[in-house]
Amino acid sequence: METRLSPEMVSALRRMLAADSATGAAQPPSAPGLSFADALGDALRQVSAAQQQSGELQRQFQAGTEGVSLEETMVAMQKAQIGFQAVLAVRNRLVSAYTDVMNMQV
Repeated sequence: METRLSPEMVSALRRMLAADSATGAAQPPSAPGLSFADALGDALRQVSAAQQQSGELQRQFQAGTEGVSLEETMVAMQKAQIGFQAVLAVRNRLVSAYTDVMNMQV
């Protein structure tokens, strides 16, 4: 299972998270039909699938299932960890942006 974000999702995340200094508003995604919520949901589903695959490979390796190697298991674990770290970074950035907006004086 591939845990990389697609180029469209990365560009949508960047546009939505980067505030425009001139207007103070985030730029809308340019890809038709691709919203920030969709991109974030897809990324979360991919990370979840990678974590489930990693867990399954771990169980199979521990049980001694034929054809499941240590290398394959370790690579799956690293992919899941990197994907989780990316999602965590996006979440932290969103929380920070939300906090900044909530602390603005009107």
